[in-house]
Amino acid sequence: MKLINIVLGLLFSVFIFHINAQETERYPANYASAPRFKALIYYTTNAEEAHVQFARQTVDFFKRLSWGDGYILEVTTDFSQYNFEKLKEFDILIMPDGCPGGAAERKSFEQYMENGGGWLGFHASAYNDKNTNWPWLVNFLGGGVFYCNNWPPQPVLVKTDNNQHAVTRNLPQSFVVPASEWYQWNPSPRKNPDVEILVSIAPENYPLGIKDVVSFGDWPIVWTNKNYRMIYLNMGHGDEEYTDATQKLLFINAFRWVVSQSPKGDPFRK
Repeated sequence: MKLINIVLGLLFSVFIFHINAQETERYPANYASAPRFKALIYYTTNAEEAHVQFARQTVDFFKRLSWGDGYILEVTTDFSQYNFEKLKEFDILIMPDGCPGGAAERKSFEQYMENGGGWLGFHASAYNDKNTNWPWLVNFLGGGVFYCNNWPPQPVLVKTDNNQHAVTRNLPQSFVVPASEWYQWNPSPRKNPDVEILVSIAPENYPLGIKDVVSFGDWPIVWTNKNYRMIYLNMGHGDEEYTDATQKLLFINAFRWVVSQSPKGDPFRK
């Protein structure tokens, strides 16, 4: 009898494990009664290894977040498959390591953003210089062109510029973020009245870098262009970016804020 009870107990445990495993993979997630919205991650593998590492970790991060936030996540490395009509299905595009390169892909992205689309961009997704030849992107980002960066990647002390914004409201006034390669822009996006700076590198970090040293200048790293539904975050170089709880909270806040501003209404309130 004792042996039978043990066997039955083991069978019951396997059954419960199977049910729980099915529930964790099943949609909808715990906190949503139905899919709230759709999100698309586009990244390129034709990039620096550190950027690709970050992109793949970003996919994992937002895949896990979807279980609780209740959205459908689609991932692609081929933006040519998404014309404007297809992009309209998504409440937000997440670009962790690059932006569309071809003329048709760029046009689709422009149309999407000009018609109320949402964008969460990291690091190299905003990289632009004299060879980029995309004036719309420069304007979209607030007018700044890549000017310089520190090297090697380093952790920095940052400060919140606006602690009333939903993206930064629950963050400390200042905090240290993991090592990254930090881009500086010229002119600074802060000079654009349509741009709202949310987080900047604190001047106490100067001089920043060892091989490539930056010793001065305004250094915003998180901002929104108020003409669009977007947030840009300069983080995104390497495999340490998702190790810090405060930085992860910043990423989640930015994602949820962009989605909440959808012209379709805030899906988190549905």
